[in-house]
Amino acid sequence: MEKKRLGIFGGTFDPPHVGHLILAAEARDQLHLDCTIWVLTPDPPHKHGQHISSLEHRLAMVTLAISDDPGFCLSRVDIDRPGPHYSIDTVHLLREEYSDQDLIYLMGGDSLQDLPNWYMAEAFLDAVDGIGAMRRPGDDVDLSELVRALPQIESKLHFVTAPLLEISANQVRRRALEKRAYRYYVLPSVYDYICATGIYHNQEYLEKSE
Repeated sequence: MEKKRLGIFGGTFDPPHVGHLILAAEARDQLHLDCTIWVLTPDPPHKHGQHISSLEHRLAMVTLAISDDPGFCLSRVDIDRPGPHYSIDTVHLLREEYSDQDLIYLMGGDSLQDLPNWYMAEAFLDAVDGIGAMRRPGDDVDLSELVRALPQIESKLHFVTAPLLEISANQVRRRALEKRAYRYYVLPSVYDYICATGIYHNQEYLEKSE
């Protein structure tokens, strides 16, 4: 039986916006993935000290954002365990669950550049079957320096070309607070959820999120 190829798409998703969805869909298409697993990170180590919306709100929004796409699924691998949530631990747990599948870890160009500084970076690379770097126009990744630091990445790295969308979660939060247009930055279901809950309508929240 042929192995399935599963993408791992992790993030804080505060909120999930159309940029996330387009990147995930492009990766699925270009890397021939059977499914993209969205991994919601409750307590990302690199965002300590920042205010992040409650897990309940972010989980609800991700569920709404991906619910009508059978090629997307949500994993609770980081939700159901205590932090800190390092990528290597996430991959090991997913490997236990999908032992007979190929796991392709998806990341942005900025994360790729910083990969040598990740916790147990070499062991992380050994644990995945591939890296899908979602590269945007204008990204400047020094591959020679990256390969010198992590030689094993050369055989596992695949680039994904995605449209240049100047949309960020912080931008959505700011626009929601300032009552500016952001309706089409997120799916209608997510927009309705943000409006109904008012989760981004607090000035203190924005100041702590910068």
